[in-house]
Amino acid sequence: MPLTPEEPQIHESVPGPRTAPTSGRSASTPRPVPHPPRPAAPRPGPPRAVAAVGSASAAAPRGPVGTAAPAAANHPPAAAAPAASDQRDSAPGAAQIQLIPAPAQGALDAAEETVDLLLDTGRAPGEILVLTTGEQHPWASHELSFGEASYWAQHDAADDVFYADISASRAAGRPVVVVALNGGSDETLPEALAGALSRAGVLLIVCGDPTRINSLLGASA
Repeated sequence: MPLTPEEPQIHESVPGPRTAPTSGRSASTPRPVPHPPRPAAPRPGPPRAVAAVGSASAAAPRGPVGTAAPAAANHPPAAAAPAASDQRDSAPGAAQIQLIPAPAQGALDAAEETVDLLLDTGRAPGEILVLTTGEQHPWASHELSFGEASYWAQHDAADDVFYADISASRAAGRPVVVVALNGGSDETLPEALAGALSRAGVLLIVCGDPTRINSLLGASA
């Protein structure tokens, strides 16, 4: 089916971790954080007048893939995020897919803009999982440098946005999964995207080249 353009919303991206460093780390050796932290406290839900875009209920079949219109020049694309609603408890597999057009080198920035918009529209940080298909997100690389135990402990706490490689089978599902198509092999990505969709309770947002995304999703069907 043809893609239906949606007008994107642009928000300033504030990449990086959204919680304070783990309390158990030594105060005498503070570790550098590559990006400004964001408070982990959930934001209040949006007013009732805000329209919900891209959410799907468990009872309804998954609709066609929607694509946000490319952003204006000099601005990264952003997703039209769903407002907070009782649809967050939809069963896995009922998630709607939304595409955010972006080149491979801009997919990570587009994913960050998407996360900002999801938080602005009422999603709690712990409801969002960000997966990368190529180079790791800087936050994930930074935290993994302190060991996998500490890294996955933050995942298990589920109180903040978590960043992982798309092939990381330990990354559990969340209501919203954002995929940055910033690399990866076309031979392995169809299965990986199918796995990302199975982890999304309400919405799977894929940031990347729409032609490639549709091809990969078609191969995974």
